[in-house]
Amino acid sequence: MSTMNASDKISLHFLGAAGTVTGSKYLIEVRDKKIMVDCGLFQGLKKLRQLNWDYLPVNVAEIDAVVLTHGHMDHTGYLPRLIKMGYKNAIYGTAPTLDIAEIILRDSAKIQEEEADRANKEGYSKHNPSVPLYDLTDAEKAIHHFKALPEGEWITLFDQIEIRFQYNGHIIGATFIEMNVYGKRFVFSGDIGRKEDLLMRPYKKPQKADILFIESTYGDRIHPKENLYEKIEKIVNHTVQKGGTLIIPSFAVERTQTLMYILWQLKKKGLIPEIPLIMDSPMGANVLKVFHNHKSWHKLSSEECAAMCDAFTIVQEYRETWEVIDDKRPKIVIAGSGMMTGGRVLTYLQQYVGLPETSVLVAGFQADGTRGKKLLNGCLSLKIYGKYYEVKAEVFEIQTLSAHADQAELIDWMSEISNTPEQVFIIHGEAHAADTFRVRLTDTYNWNCYIPELYEIKEFFIDVT
Repeated sequence: MSTMNASDKISLHFLGAAGTVTGSKYLIEVRDKKIMVDCGLFQGLKKLRQLNWDYLPVNVAEIDAVVLTHGHMDHTGYLPRLIKMGYKNAIYGTAPTLDIAEIILRDSAKIQEEEADRANKEGYSKHNPSVPLYDLTDAEKAIHHFKALPEGEWITLFDQIEIRFQYNGHIIGATFIEMNVYGKRFVFSGDIGRKEDLLMRPYKKPQKADILFIESTYGDRIHPKENLYEKIEKIVNHTVQKGGTLIIPSFAVERTQTLMYILWQLKKKGLIPEIPLIMDSPMGANVLKVFHNHKSWHKLSSEECAAMCDAFTIVQEYRETWEVIDDKRPKIVIAGSGMMTGGRVLTYLQQYVGLPETSVLVAGFQADGTRGKKLLNGCLSLKIYGKYYEVKAEVFEIQTLSAHADQAELIDWMSEISNTPEQVFIIHGEAHAADTFRVRLTDTYNWNCYIPELYEIKEFFIDVT
């Protein structure tokens, strides 16, 4: 038996998605190595977004590696800030994850630059001058550090530390990460997908976990069983009968492609009228290329991908957005961003949200403090770029489209873990969802479950002999 000392411990730093859904960042510190799992941006409430401007309470220059579960903004969007703080090593992920992250970082940087310019011109920012959190140059520096790793294979990162990316079904490229650290198995769930999804294959399941990090986005609910095609068909036809436009704010990755697939199928079967189908998201258009380039990661054939895209007018330039707006015919517009925190959808909302014939379909998780959450809560006006717009549009919600596992699927995902984990950390969930899931998980498996707080540090001892 070795004598335990300071070098025989693993320290876990909860730098994000602890007590909230966004900003996923976890740091593992063992002996002379430091590894960050995910590097996400905080979104939603202002007090969370302001955290993006703070320096992390760790020495960033000493971090040896970053590994990414998937490409979403709340898991990758902080990478340019990390580089600015002195990170200089590789950023690992699956090939499609890095392709998605590259698209998202460039888009995020561009939006931040544009919003800072707009704030300075129109004078609605409290900061003078308003500056972006990071710019395109910063994003390109982060992308330069990307290094793709295969799915399903153990890769040695450092002596006594190896990792494996395992298919998770959430979006294209998404994985959970298994990490063997001096014989102890750490499992980071990332965001877990649905057991049955239109585009993604079913998730794999971990077989062992000594320390488990499990997301809890929908840990407090079961997704309703509804006929997705029938519900969207009714919303479309109702909107057309009003002579209005259906606006669908959508996440550019996977959600946009799923919505395109459903609308294409409905139109092909003659269940909705021959009206224009618009996909106005440069990022969404780039994601379609990722689907074409990584066919083994999803269910669609090349022919289906092509036919689906042909059914839509795919908008690239901002001037085309105004051409769509000027066309007064009923139409369906899918535009980013999904939580209405930025992107082209805000231009459409400015023009359409005050019209009673307009319908807005909210088709994904909405974090507290976002415009999407406010719309679902029945707000009477929406603040966009410093101005308030009266809400007269009808607002609809579909939860079945969620790319996140619900409570039952989260429980199922853990069903093949053969050992009893030493500790289970419930992360990536709002307070109520996380605590409800903690109770359910404890009742189901009788595991030692804990909900960490932001910037909390936990330590575990290991045998390094």
